[in-house]
Amino acid sequence: MRRLHLWLICLALVAAACPARAQERLNVVASFSILGDLVRNVGGERVAVTTLVGPDGDVHVYTPAPADAKKIADAKLVIINGLGLEGWLPRLVQSSGSKAAIVAATSGIAPRKLGSDADPHAWQSVVNARIYVVNIRDALGTIDPANAGVYRANADLYLAKLDGLDREVRDAVAQIPQGRRKVISTHNAFGYFADAYGVEFIAPLGVSTESEASARDIAGIITQVRSGKIPAVFLENISDPRLIRRISAETGARIGGTLYSDSLTGEKRDAPTYIDMVRHNIRALTSALAN
Repeated sequence: MRRLHLWLICLALVAAACPARAQERLNVVASFSILGDLVRNVGGERVAVTTLVGPDGDVHVYTPAPADAKKIADAKLVIINGLGLEGWLPRLVQSSGSKAAIVAATSGIAPRKLGSDADPHAWQSVVNARIYVVNIRDALGTIDPANAGVYRANADLYLAKLDGLDREVRDAVAQIPQGRRKVISTHNAFGYFADAYGVEFIAPLGVSTESEASARDIAGIITQVRSGKIPAVFLENISDPRLIRRISAETGARIGGTLYSDSLTGEKRDAPTYIDMVRHNIRALTSALAN
């Protein structure tokens, strides 16, 4: 009987502890899939991450669903990119009535300018991704100071991986002859990558997939591909491929594959994480341009 009594006490303690542990997880919403992956790496088991724009989703043209307001309302922290990327978010937050802290992961990054607009695609530079991680770490630690040490340790491990990734990209680009470091992509999402690593990207669309290329723009790019002997054009996972296929057909430039710009993929595809995404892109670029 004594053993049974002790066993029942232990069972009761375990049952009582389980919901407590579940409640300890910090409820965080990330605006899109790339941010969601960064938050998961920093937060680890201490956070429950919900992403509004999921894999292969286009954050530029996203239309929030009623369920998204509930996600925001239940969150303690909302991590956004900022720099004008999530134009639909302020109305969503207002309709949710949420009191969650909202933190821009790009805080402290000097934005590139394209005309009067900021280029929001800062994550395409791995050096900038380090700033995202530090901002996420600090935001989590502020909201949940009891676990700040855990977030700091997780961030340190991930930052070391990003340092290695940055070296990988630089080493890979060094294998591409200087005169061949030019490509065509669908929309202007790789400016920060170009600035950091020295590969020139030319895009018929602007910084947002909402924009449309004019016939004059397309003709100008076709002329540029021919005169500049640009060796490859690339599709994007979030964009209509017909424009790039037309440019390829009219110029003879090969289609070098698909680049991932604004979104990760599902678990069983090429780019389920940020690190996988960058590695996939640099493999595609070097394969198309190195020879």
